[in-house]
Amino acid sequence: MTRRILVIEDQPDNRRIMRDLLTSVGYEMIEAADGEAGVRLAREQRPELILMDIQLPGLDGYEATRRIKAEPELQAIPIIVVTSYALSGDDAKAKAAGADDYVAKPFSPRQLLAVIRKHLNDAGGSGAR
Repeated sequence: MTRRILVIEDQPDNRRIMRDLLTSVGYEMIEAADGEAGVRLAREQRPELILMDIQLPGLDGYEATRRIKAEPELQAIPIIVVTSYALSGDDAKAKAAGADDYVAKPFSPRQLLAVIRKHLNDAGGSGAR
């Protein structure tokens, strides 16, 4: 079974990069362009992991993370913040909102995949179980 990852990212080019990276190693990607849609898709699709941008139109990534983690049926889903909004202390702010990990952009594809695999306990390297 393919592991499903929800990417919440407002920039189409960044979503394309994520899609190319994730599908190249066997993950299925679902995507949302804003925080509201991301929270809704988390509820509807129950992904196994979420990659969350911080700077989103409307509902930002911090609040979207808080809302997802506040729902008992969603709170076990790992959320990895992936953002260029990487000022001093932002990683702590993301963790305080409920994020499980933090990766600054630009990121190395190998680094991001390692963090994803760590949270999915997917040491085998492919997205398939």
